[in-house]
Amino acid sequence: MNEPIDPKREIIRLMQLPKAAFGTLASRESGNYPSVSLVVPALDDTGMPLLLLSDLSDHVRNLGNSPRASLLFDGTGGIEEPLTGPRVTLLGEVSVTADAQHRTQYLAARPETAFYADFKDFRFYRFSAVEALLVAGFGRIHRLSAAELWPQA
Repeated sequence: MNEPIDPKREIIRLMQLPKAAFGTLASRESGNYPSVSLVVPALDDTGMPLLLLSDLSDHVRNLGNSPRASLLFDGTGGIEEPLTGPRVTLLGEVSVTADAQHRTQYLAARPETAFYADFKDFRFYRFSAVEALLVAGFGRIHRLSAAELWPQA
């Protein structure tokens, strides 16, 4: 039997995971296609994800075509049947941030990235979520708006 969960609390818990799948829209001569890569996010003081990305990466080039993106935090590790495990997908837009506080928050959460944070091709980005889709296990789906999750953002 599935125990009841607090969707907001579960989403915030999943967003603490050390890695996420980052989806952007790749433009090619033959059309636009989803492209997914691995990122190491951190959270700002409002709970929105921060990213440290290289200008040389495909996902940054893709953001130049469209700032719309998604982040998937996968909490299914170690679960024998992954579709019964929790995960959350955020939908939103990504933009460069020069806010010194965002840099400080990111590096405090991900100190291992300090080595390359000052490389010329790396910049900090803020993911502004508009919606979160929580799948808390098979058939347990919750969709929350940004206003429900981050009223202060």
